[in-house]
Amino acid sequence: MEYRPFPSWPDVAPRLIAVAAGREAANTVIRGGIWVNVHSRETLHDHDIAIAAGRIAFVGPDASHCVGPDTKIIEARGRYMLPGLCDAHMHIESGMLTPAEFARAVIPHGTTSMFTDPHEIANVLGLDGVRMMHDEALMQPVNIFTQMPSCAPSAPGLETTGYEITAEDVAEAMNWPGIIGLGEMMNFPGVIHGDPKMLAEIAATQRAGKTVGGHYASPDLGPDFAAYVAGGPADDHEGTCEADAIARVRQGMRSMMRLGSAWFDVESQITAVTEKGLDPRNFILCTDDCHSGTLVNDGHMNRVVRHAIACGCDPLVALQMATINTATHFGLEREIGSITPGRRADVILSSDLAELPIEMVIARGQVVAEEGAIRVDCPHLNWPEAARNTVHLGHALTGADFEIKAPVGANRVQANVIGVVENQAPTKALKSELPIIGGLVEGEGEVCQIALVERHRATGGVTNAFVSGFGYQGNVAIASTVAHDSHHMIVVGTDRDQMALAANRLAEVGGGITIFRDGEELALVELPIAGLMSDSPATEVAAKAEQMVAAMQACGCQLNNAYMQHSLLALVVIPELRISDLGLVDVRTFEKIDLLEPLA
Repeated sequence: MEYRPFPSWPDVAPRLIAVAAGREAANTVIRGGIWVNVHSRETLHDHDIAIAAGRIAFVGPDASHCVGPDTKIIEARGRYMLPGLCDAHMHIESGMLTPAEFARAVIPHGTTSMFTDPHEIANVLGLDGVRMMHDEALMQPVNIFTQMPSCAPSAPGLETTGYEITAEDVAEAMNWPGIIGLGEMMNFPGVIHGDPKMLAEIAATQRAGKTVGGHYASPDLGPDFAAYVAGGPADDHEGTCEADAIARVRQGMRSMMRLGSAWFDVESQITAVTEKGLDPRNFILCTDDCHSGTLVNDGHMNRVVRHAIACGCDPLVALQMATINTATHFGLEREIGSITPGRRADVILSSDLAELPIEMVIARGQVVAEEGAIRVDCPHLNWPEAARNTVHLGHALTGADFEIKAPVGANRVQANVIGVVENQAPTKALKSELPIIGGLVEGEGEVCQIALVERHRATGGVTNAFVSGFGYQGNVAIASTVAHDSHHMIVVGTDRDQMALAANRLAEVGGGITIFRDGEELALVELPIAGLMSDSPATEVAAKAEQMVAAMQACGCQLNNAYMQHSLLALVVIPELRISDLGLVDVRTFEKIDLLEPLA
């Protein structure tokens, strides 16, 4: 399907003016609803909306002058008419779906605009992968704006990716039609220390008049934070407490508060508005990462807005944080984010502002969903074979590849261990005294093995370490080619032979997630596109993901959304301790550290 740009406001202004004045008839009129005005933060009863050329032409108490013999009438029947919801920061790949299937999943939940950073596929396929995501995004019946990835690798020198994104790549992408800005600048130490490559990417974005996304994953709010803000990032979603949110808005950033599948950072930050009384216009809601099960069963941005309201936020303020605040931040206030003349006709009908049931969704003037059912096609890109053949191990792995040899003559040893923190992206840097059996260091109690298996260049490399917090029992292993951000393969297990089985299985199917116990595969989620996504329907992927979650629980893991924790264990830009193909990384100092240390 060829991309056809949505007509610009100047292109259709004569028609909008004529409809608003009553000289021409609207295509559609929504009649008799409660207008949720996010500009004035008020609700206005008994109002109509006239739509023409996919945009809003008129909003007022009576749009009868806009009605002609062929005008479609939608009866609001006293329901709220609110703007389509915007997700300000997200990664489509985290849904395990392509842009088309992600759109199909979230449209019935009222999401009509997404700001997506495809840095996952950038690490696997480089600029070509970004272009594929960008192109399929533009084919959809809703607004999917792409942020050009900034950091592949996320931390140069601490990991090896399949491809690197350069400043020249960023400058080129700024000319693409769907690029809205620069994706999250995860290399915050690089910005703080004036790294020329990072600053060149930021400069290319600012010269294009576009927005630089932020990612400041440090609790230090002193001079380093000020240096990062001075470097140009305009928003940040890595805050986890009220002080983080306050510091960001005080320094002129937008504080993006996220509720994803595993990140619960709204409740701890929204008190900056609900209790401290800060101006809410610089606070924005987002998801960051949502897997397919969350999208199918719980919702998307409607879930985030409901959660914010449940945390004490005024419903109209929460809606502003998911509509006009987002649009304004990205320079799109005249295009999306409100129900006002000239804007794209993205409208939700709902009978309750607090519970937010999504009863009808209109995007660009077209009914795209009703009562939870999609009413439009979401076209697919023809993904090439190069995007489907991305798992290259070099050789079939055996249990020996996962051995951790002990120092000669030792009976026990102290190990640096990655500690998983439930519902948060950061980990803990732990130390555990572990036994040595047959010359090999073994996990004990809560501590089991983790390995990062190189999968981009068929080097055969395996980095072994230890992780705590999953609670696995018996002879089990879980492997995933979703391994933010380098996207090698992460394998966690209590048995080396099971770990080898799981890794080899993913090489066989072209990527995904699998769980083995005692030689039996308990669950498999195939992700054939870049080892990150499926182009199957979201309901099918979600069903397999539910089997995966059930299998993890059957193996003893009771963490909420444990798979999201698993997939982030290689993210070497979020403290405290991570694993990469180059070794164990202490993200507090951005230095590699030894796995084993002598006992004190």
